[in-house]
Amino acid sequence: MNERSLTSVRRLVRFSPAAVGLVILLLFCAPALGQVFKLTPEQLTQYTAQNPYERFPDGRPKVPDSILEKVRGLSAEEVLGVAARGFPNQYADGFQILHPGKKLVGRAVTVQLMPIRADVADAQAAEWKTKESKPLNHQTVIDMLQPGDVFVVDAGGNLAAGGIIGDNLSYYIWKTTGTGFVIDGAIRDLEGVANFDMAGYFRAAVPPAIKGLMVTGINVPVRIGNTTVMPGDVVFGDREGVYFIPPQLVQDVIDEADITHIHDEWTKRKFDEGKYKSSDIYGRPRDATLIKEYEEYLKTKLGAEAYDKYQKRRSERR
Repeated sequence: MNERSLTSVRRLVRFSPAAVGLVILLLFCAPALGQVFKLTPEQLTQYTAQNPYERFPDGRPKVPDSILEKVRGLSAEEVLGVAARGFPNQYADGFQILHPGKKLVGRAVTVQLMPIRADVADAQAAEWKTKESKPLNHQTVIDMLQPGDVFVVDAGGNLAAGGIIGDNLSYYIWKTTGTGFVIDGAIRDLEGVANFDMAGYFRAAVPPAIKGLMVTGINVPVRIGNTTVMPGDVVFGDREGVYFIPPQLVQDVIDEADITHIHDEWTKRKFDEGKYKSSDIYGRPRDATLIKEYEEYLKTKLGAEAYDKYQKRRSERR
């Protein structure tokens, strides 16, 4: 960014933080794309450099289906460990939940929707028309979805903008992805959407359809509640809320969850014996004999190799 550009940004800071974000996006992304709303594969790779897995052609991390299936067996408390790994802001709650007993697991496809501004929207539409026959809107992103994706929408919690999706588009998302959606905004046609066996998180349900919003980002960092979500993050939602797990942390979360499962199993077995107070066993036994018994149980359940890895991780954290 040159000095003249920086001066323009400084002037805008005094008036509109949102405008600053838009200008920065224009300055950095426009030279590479000629567009304000999409990262190149190279840029997306740069900002998700710690991803250990393959990528989609657009650069989005592609966490394997086998890993996603293991994530499906977790709970929110087990995913909590991402905070201890330097990512304290990956959890969002306060949603209405379409089906509280149905978990949401998949790879994030992100879209940012902002209140429409005519000059920006007109310029954007004119440029888009030179490359695409269909208009640019939220359905542009819906048509990009693939199996295992989760439609993640940053609408700034704007309920007055109407329902981002209704029963028809929800049905398309469900049948295309097999997962569901997270919308920091409203949906509509809740009576119809509730009939689908899909997972969904949204701020409210309202009668009107979407209005007064424009697409300002596709597969870019977005804000959902107090979280920053990157394209390709693993979305995990249960009846408490939604986590957005960076790909590089997913395997660690799964490994730690295995420990938690075994610990909980052993704890309940000891409670079943009726010989101990809760504090004798939970959260960790203090008696040397019980500690030894638990460690042997854990090693048997995990296997020697996994147990050794677990002990190494514990020692590194001390």
